[in-house]
Amino acid sequence: MTASKNPQILALNELGQSVWYDNLSRDVLRSGELESLIAQGVSGLTSNPTIFKQAIADTNNYDEDMKQPELKNLSTEALSEELMVRDVAAAADLLRPIYDATGAGDGYASIEVSPYLAADGKGTVDAAVRLWKKLGRPNIMIKIPATPECIPAIQAVLEQGINVNVTLIFSTQVYEQVAHAYIAALETRAGRGESLKNISSVASFFVSRVDSSVEKALDGLLKEGKATAADKEALFGKVGVANSKLAYASFEKLFGSERFKTLREKGARVQRPLWASTGTKNPAFKAVMYVEELSGRDTVNTMPPATLKALLAGGTIEPRLHAGLAQAEALVARLGALGLSFDSMLRDLQVAGVKSFADSYKELLASIDAKRKAI
Repeated sequence: MTASKNPQILALNELGQSVWYDNLSRDVLRSGELESLIAQGVSGLTSNPTIFKQAIADTNNYDEDMKQPELKNLSTEALSEELMVRDVAAAADLLRPIYDATGAGDGYASIEVSPYLAADGKGTVDAAVRLWKKLGRPNIMIKIPATPECIPAIQAVLEQGINVNVTLIFSTQVYEQVAHAYIAALETRAGRGESLKNISSVASFFVSRVDSSVEKALDGLLKEGKATAADKEALFGKVGVANSKLAYASFEKLFGSERFKTLREKGARVQRPLWASTGTKNPAFKAVMYVEELSGRDTVNTMPPATLKALLAGGTIEPRLHAGLAQAEALVARLGALGLSFDSMLRDLQVAGVKSFADSYKELLASIDAKRKAI
């Protein structure tokens, strides 16, 4: 029996937001979990090196693949990529009916280029093209980090008609660079007389890690007597949402501009902001806090398992994303008044994010090496 669409997901869809699943493994595919979630309204999927590390390194679900003759002589990195590609391909095939039904508007599965390429623009372009060709499906997004070296690569990949999920965005400044790269890529294609209709991109803006960083900084200021309990109360668990609202205001301005209107008339889609890292890291916060606070049109929220499970169980869905921009600006200004450089904090978060993914990837490769020897 087919499950009916979950009422909370339906409410988000009616506001103009898609719900994607931030999780992928052979078990998620084999157990029917992804199929069930799609029936309930999930319309896309994201993955990253940390998720694949947990899936491949920490289970025996991939051992049989590793024994296959055609994979035996691959390098560890090539084997790792092949295992990821197989899972992403299977997920994309499950999501393909959504892609077709929405005219390429939704139904995407994402795969990330190697985290070791975060400072290598040319290597990133080469990897993106290789993964795109290997997967051979229109509803794939290649994930590329929004590092200074990779933003030109993002534009170059989009110019080739390859869908891109731009990841590890923390600041509005970087977000705007990403959006300009997307628009410039579409302008290049339009200038060459190439189609814009089936090109899709999301800009993954990270949320909860911002609150974790602010919380740590505030605790330090409290110990030094440079902040008060009232300061912490005003900012605790609120800056991640405020930062996202500022980015969304930039999105509305950029994609509501005359410059983009010209592209829209040629069939271009907006590059949707995607709220990532939307699982609450502090148990004091409601599990669906970032879902409820960031509900709004032309967006995606990609949710880890615990957050999606909580949403399926209940939530208050209202168009809150468009409200409280002045308060969001005031919250960020309050950080500055306390002597904290928010820009520096956000830059540090991106550097830490790149390192975290690279560390997970290194662990994954080491684990695959160990497994190959054992089996």
